[in-house]
Amino acid sequence: MFDPVQLRSFLAVAQSGGFTRAAQRLGLRQSTVSQHVRRLEEAANRRLFLRDTHSVQLTSEGEAMLGFARTILEAHEQALGYFAQTQVRGRVRFGASEDFVYTELPQILRGFRRSNPQVDLELTVGLSAVLYEQLADGRLDLVLGKRPPGGGAQGQLVWQDKLVWIGAEDVRTDPGEPLPLIVYPPPSFTRARALEVCEREGRPWRIACTSTSLSGVRAAALAGLGVVPHARSLVPPGLRVLSDQVGLPDLGSTEFALTTGRTTARGPARVLARAVLADAFRLQRAPERTAP
Repeated sequence: MFDPVQLRSFLAVAQSGGFTRAAQRLGLRQSTVSQHVRRLEEAANRRLFLRDTHSVQLTSEGEAMLGFARTILEAHEQALGYFAQTQVRGRVRFGASEDFVYTELPQILRGFRRSNPQVDLELTVGLSAVLYEQLADGRLDLVLGKRPPGGGAQGQLVWQDKLVWIGAEDVRTDPGEPLPLIVYPPPSFTRARALEVCEREGRPWRIACTSTSLSGVRAAALAGLGVVPHARSLVPPGLRVLSDQVGLPDLGSTEFALTTGRTTARGPARVLARAVLADAFRLQRAPERTAP
């Protein structure tokens, strides 16, 4: 039998790419996370990670365990939710970044509502910076959004991601021409990062499209209007990472974090935070689509 606590530590390491970041995300010591993974490897009688001083990579057996761990933890959380469903009441105002529009976040929230029918869930989708402002003003209780790497003590790290340029399958960029950018309006984090790296590296640019929604950004990209700075693990359907393009500046990385308001860290907000963190691995894959 595989311990859910050990499986959760294993998933956190696989998602964040390291034991230190996994420990920060889980609120545990690094030694504790290492011990969980070691015990899981002993239970499976397989080596799950290849480790060196610079990186942590899954073995082929670790890749297999990844799928099993997700299935086991999903069933575990469903069982916990079912038997605890009458214990939580109240309202939670949840803000989610536009990045999660095409992920399984709706399915996670559906599961939360099914397990907690006496909780009123209010969802706000927007730019991370705007959501954090609303959280600080007391208009939201919980925010799942982007932040710069090492974004401070506030919030619980969910995972770290690489920022990349994405676009349509046939889009091409000319190093001799201004880079056509498809971006969110200020105070978008990815917009600011894109303009910053272009200016730093002397890459001419122009704004080809500004949209307040990921659906609008995706539509402009599919039309071939330009390129989009975006998180690698959350590329919208129909678009691709432009790893073959010349002259695109390095965008660096970002972090996704779950942050509660100072006065709303308990009750329904805490239960929802726990549900999102337990299913965080589902946020990095597209939802299953049924045939029309």
